[in-house]
Amino acid sequence: MVGKAKPVKAKTRLSSVANAIRLIKVFSDDEYEIGISDLGKRLVLPKSTVHRLASTLIEAGMLEQNNETGKYRLGLTVFELGALVRRKMDFSSEAKPFLMELREKTGETVHLAILDQGSIVYINSLESKHTIRMTLEVGVRKPAYTTAAGKVMLAFQSADALAGMLAAGLKERTANTIIDPAEFLQEMAGIRNRGYAIADEENEIGVRSLAAPVRDNFGNVIAATSIAGPAQRLTKRALGSFAPDVVAAAEAISRRLGFQPLRPARLR
Repeated sequence: MVGKAKPVKAKTRLSSVANAIRLIKVFSDDEYEIGISDLGKRLVLPKSTVHRLASTLIEAGMLEQNNETGKYRLGLTVFELGALVRRKMDFSSEAKPFLMELREKTGETVHLAILDQGSIVYINSLESKHTIRMTLEVGVRKPAYTTAAGKVMLAFQSADALAGMLAAGLKERTANTIIDPAEFLQEMAGIRNRGYAIADEENEIGVRSLAAPVRDNFGNVIAATSIAGPAQRLTKRALGSFAPDVVAAAEAISRRLGFQPLRPARLR
């Protein structure tokens, strides 16, 4: 008989990482600067250990030290990470009414996705009411270059970022996947010109999608909204007819996030 595996004890965790996290969580609105002695007492750790942890966190930008008092406070990196999480959470919530409206107009499954290096991550998904429909769980990743959402975000990345992705190579997912670097760069230029992207069974046979970019208040492309459905129903002609609706939804979300477009996107 196979015996049961013993539970992993808490002490097997990386103690230095756990203590660093405990140190960061000591700070609050009421106590935003704390000295080394007080930190040691609260963490029940020697001052020498706390000093080493604090020094490491300062190097990472997670902590700062007041030169006059010697006390520690949270660094800008903590603020930046928190702001990043908040932006991702907020714009997903702000986008939902526009995604619901887009689903009603098109009748297809609607997604909101973000770019994470060479992949896209779906952070919102509203399924079509059709019996045969595109289904995706939130959190699913796909290669960015194979999807409409991914392509429309990649199109607005820097030339260096695109070059790095192409240098790593584009793997064929279907016979329709664009894997030739020159052809892919031409596709990126076309997307920037018309304001939306189409994926014609490039990630999965039988599925087509169309996406438009979502911008923040600085005009940076931070996400994409898309529709996807079975190729049998979403013919190329039908998909193209939905382009104004998808672009309008993406622009509405962008305006909600503070973006003020200089002129309407051109649809070609």
